[in-house]
Amino acid sequence: MASPLPSDHKATIIDGKAIAQTIRSEIASQVRLLSQNYSKVPGLAVVIVGNRKDSQSYVNMKRKACAEVGIKSFDIDLPEQVPEAELITKVHELNAQADVHGILIQLPLPNHINEEKVLSEISLEKDVDGFHPLNIGKLAMKGREPLFLPCTPKGCLELLARSGVSVKGKKAVVVGRSNIVGLPVSLLLLKADATVTVVHSHTPDPESIIREADIVIAAAGQAMMIKGSWIKPGAAVIDVGVNAIDDQSKKSGYRLVGDVDFKEACKVAGWITPVPGGVGPLTVAMLLKNTLDGAKRAIER
Repeated sequence: MASPLPSDHKATIIDGKAIAQTIRSEIASQVRLLSQNYSKVPGLAVVIVGNRKDSQSYVNMKRKACAEVGIKSFDIDLPEQVPEAELITKVHELNAQADVHGILIQLPLPNHINEEKVLSEISLEKDVDGFHPLNIGKLAMKGREPLFLPCTPKGCLELLARSGVSVKGKKAVVVGRSNIVGLPVSLLLLKADATVTVVHSHTPDPESIIREADIVIAAAGQAMMIKGSWIKPGAAVIDVGVNAIDDQSKKSGYRLVGDVDFKEACKVAGWITPVPGGVGPLTVAMLLKNTLDGAKRAIER
């Protein structure tokens, strides 16, 4: 079947940085209103355990973003060897602290700490990551609304919406089924009336399934696994993957690529997100939005 696209076709590149900036300024003005009307601002506690370089850079980015929109950030830095019980006590203190409206625990946690146990101790009203089993459970149920949606999946749908891509009635394929992205984003797409297929490591012939998709959300963590030829002409492609591959021309010795072969996909897709600069900025913006929403619920009560 010949491609209906002209040979010089180029996908519309979805600028995550610009969209995130717009959302941040919307948040900043709402924070100012809260401050004027109630003399209170949203507060986000960011908890980091140990000193993993990548985790620290994520945390610094989140703290900086808070400062930019007027959200007060509470910095809790704990040593690598902190006992699990001590971390849980800290979470309980933050649950009880009135000026903290969101609690974020930077993952992954050290091996001696049970992630599931710690995350389920976060108060539902402060679960700005949206990972509490009750929030995910409500997301999975028709007619129920979770208090918070996980930030990256929420960001993926926001990118589609703000790019004018409608989801209703479309065929969406999610590549990957992680608790953080794949599973919740497939539930969100279902809620938005898409017909959803999840492709994972045990799916035979993923290519034939992805070729049918009007919307592809790639979150498999496999560098450039999805080829340009796998994309249906005109499809919207949201690439969540961030993979480092060797590149001697770069000072660092590597460059970041997504789960989609960007250069080839650009010739076929209707819309596509770049890596970096696509989904990443939205994840942080949605975290700020969740914190603002949590604060509004608490303050305006």
